[in-house]
Amino acid sequence: MSDRVVPSPIEVVASIGSTNTELLARCGRGETVREGAWLVADRQTAGRGRLGREWHDGAGNFMGSTVVALNGGDPAAHTLALVAALAVYETIAAALADTRRLMLKWPNDVLWEGAKIAGILLERQGDTVVAGIGVNLARAPQIDGIATAALADMGVHVGRDALAHELAHQFGVFLALWRGSGLVEIVSRWIARGPVRGALLSASVPGEGAVTGRYAGLGPDGSLRLSLADGRERAIYAGEVAMIAGEGDD
Repeated sequence: MSDRVVPSPIEVVASIGSTNTELLARCGRGETVREGAWLVADRQTAGRGRLGREWHDGAGNFMGSTVVALNGGDPAAHTLALVAALAVYETIAAALADTRRLMLKWPNDVLWEGAKIAGILLERQGDTVVAGIGVNLARAPQIDGIATAALADMGVHVGRDALAHELAHQFGVFLALWRGSGLVEIVSRWIARGPVRGALLSASVPGEGAVTGRYAGLGPDGSLRLSLADGRERAIYAGEVAMIAGEGDD
């Protein structure tokens, strides 16, 4: 595994199985992986995403991971998904002249005109959370059943290393907010970048199947809230969420 020198705290490797797997392995061996450090790969040969999906190699795209060392007073670890999503959103937004078609999808996807332009995978080992992030810069990988997009398709060309440094900065900003203000500010900012209220969503809830309802924002704990047809409001804590096109797009 050969390295290229990029200013610390970003380590860039030419090829690796998975940046998440490597950082988890380093932590498992007792190595010091300091918070704020990033591992970025030119190529991944065994990347993975949420729900066991393959995280496609996407040469020319951003593929990297960072670590968060959990402290006793931190909010719930799973809400780091919202932190990562905000960091990615702001990083991409900085490269766009118009962000009106950029949107967050719960819990941590970033969409452009409804197509996935970035994805996030959180994995925990003890008191360490590794956040893996992929951003489609040069090309959009083909994923069955999921529409994808890339910045290059919009005529926006961002260097991978430049994006890495901006992402590292934004992640640090939102991580500090998460720790300093709890979830209140994180949830508020996520909602401002999320779907239009009333948009029709379908959530595939583990062990239950599809739950369809109108988007009603996020709960104070970061859960997705859906208004159901019978008038009840349902909190969703885990599952795959899909936007149902043509509804709630006022």
